[in-house]
Amino acid sequence: MPVTKTAKRALRSSKRKQAINKAVISRLEIAVRKAKKSKLAKDINSAISQADRAAKKKTIHKNKAGRIKSSLSKLLSKQKPSKTKAVKKTVKQAKPKPSSKGKK
Repeated sequence: MPVTKTAKRALRSSKRKQAINKAVISRLEIAVRKAKKSKLAKDINSAISQADRAAKKKTIHKNKAGRIKSSLSKLLSKQKPSKTKAVKKTVKQAKPKPSSKGKK
């Protein structure tokens, strides 16, 4: 048990932070589990977002967040790309620049 007043305050603060960090990590683990199971782009993007948030709050290390994001991105790349119609791009022709040879 803490003896001094400051130690007691530090303990209260530590317990609050611990509860918040535990919730963030739990949310992240659930999101990752769900994403790996369903392999839907929506779930994967949600889990990636949770990993970024946890790293931003320094709950997990940024390299761990990177590893999580990398493994989830591999799941996305394994999926077949959705068939979309190819859109024909129109090329804009550049207007000729006026020459400045005759002007002073």
